Amino acid sequence: MNKKKYGKAAVLNVLIASQLLLAACSSDSEKASSESQKYDPSSKLEVSWMAMLHTPSAPTDVVLDKIEEATNADIQFNWVPAASQEERMTAALASGELTDIVSLNLLSNSSIRQSLKSGMFWEVEKYLDDYDNLKEITEETRAAASIEGKLYGVPFQKDIARSGLLFRKDWLDNLGLKPPATLDEVYEVARAFTEDDPDGNGKDDTVGFGDRNELKYGSFKTLSSYFGTPNGWAVDENGKFTAEFETQAYKDTMEYSRKLYKNGYLDKDFAVTPKNDQMDKFAQGRTGIFTGLVGLTGLMNLAEGIQNEMEIIPVNKIKGPDGEYHIWSEDSGIGGLLAFPKSEVKTEAELKRVLQFVNDLMDKEVFMLMTGGIEGKHYEFDENGAYKILDNDAWQQDVQPFASSRPSDQKHQLKEADPNKQLMKEQIKENAEFAVFDPTFPLESPTASERGTELEKLIIDATIKYIMGEMDEKQFDEEVEKWKKSGGDSMRTEYEEAYKKAEK
Repeated sequence: MNKKKYGKAAVLNVLIASQLLLAACSSDSEKASSESQKYDPSSKLEVSWMAMLHTPSAPTDVVLDKIEEATNADIQFNWVPAASQEERMTAALASGELTDIVSLNLLSNSSIRQSLKSGMFWEVEKYLDDYDNLKEITEETRAAASIEGKLYGVPFQKDIARSGLLFRKDWLDNLGLKPPATLDEVYEVARAFTEDDPDGNGKDDTVGFGDRNELKYGSFKTLSSYFGTPNGWAVDENGKFTAEFETQAYKDTMEYSRKLYKNGYLDKDFAVTPKNDQMDKFAQGRTGIFTGLVGLTGLMNLAEGIQNEMEIIPVNKIKGPDGEYHIWSEDSGIGGLLAFPKSEVKTEAELKRVLQFVNDLMDKEVFMLMTGGIEGKHYEFDENGAYKILDNDAWQQDVQPFASSRPSDQKHQLKEADPNKQLMKEQIKENAEFAVFDPTFPLESPTASERGTELEKLIIDATIKYIMGEMDEKQFDEEVEKWKKSGGDSMRTEYEEAYKKAEK
């Protein structure tokens, strides 16, 4: 970790240490109460789970039955489509209509943070070391997933930086192009994929960049990190904070995206396109660039039977104007929390049994069920020990939806038989070397907790309008001023004060 990419490493260590100290503080009476309640880990568990669905449809019961058998549980999933998770989760938290386990993936959402801080969910830090898998969650991960030193669920453990660009390699080959290495080369590929008939069908029916109706997981956030934009906020040596959209690099990204859009190299419908439709367009051969390295497998599966000639190459290193690599880190590798509402999990004994269930999800057997399905039916290992899906249709229907609910993507590593899929995994690991972290992630701001999501939407809307040519730079700056007066400056002050305290 160098200072240029991560800020003050020493300060980050202090932040982590201070959070751990707070999280460890509990009274002797609480500890005695904890030890007095017993649970039977062998008892059959009936558990409900509000989980995110990143696929068009929920899974069949084929693999679910095996997961239930391996975990000694009857599982009732309440699937929430990822495209509407923010609205659905906010409504569920407000109404109190929750399940035994709730997947809270958006920890920066104001409503979610407020609910966690309100005492609605169990604190779990003191229990984790009682379980063989959960105890392996590092102190750094626990601290990063905590809010004001309290861990309100089991962290989803993800890779530090999973973003990058996916290109149609067969289209690159058809046009005699190499995978791009600079932003100018990315732009040229987007142009060629739009104007030069990359699929050779003689029709004007392709677009370079496919995209969707969000900045963070669409193309903008990744492109902005290539330009050198801070990840959320930047903090200087004097502890002063600057929001990412107050920087020239952010504006340069807006101008780059605006040019792509104006010339038709960025999907004209991106502002109203959800993730699944973005994936479908790519799989159908209508677009040739996709943002997010982890999307490779899903896109290849969707394309089967439609674009069998499709080849995808992942690219993680795009040089910015400074000649260096930068990629944003998603919440420091924390994909959210598996949280347990006290309204549903009413006693400590019940909590311990549910934690045993989450612990069991991390066993190799269950990990493989949620990743590959049933060996011999959905996947196999070849003679080199590499993992290969046997039946894509069955895998998509029976297995794929479970993957995003695995508590850890890191505990068990699989070698992919497909060289491009293996390259994608290696690039995601390599991203950690030049990841850019959000310095506010371990800090607390009351204004951000109360109104951060609302304020963020103001900037998102302004950015999209600028890209689409519906707003000029002066109007964008006016929206930034509105953000400042509506609470942005208060957030800045609160983050600076929290940062200063952590330094001491």
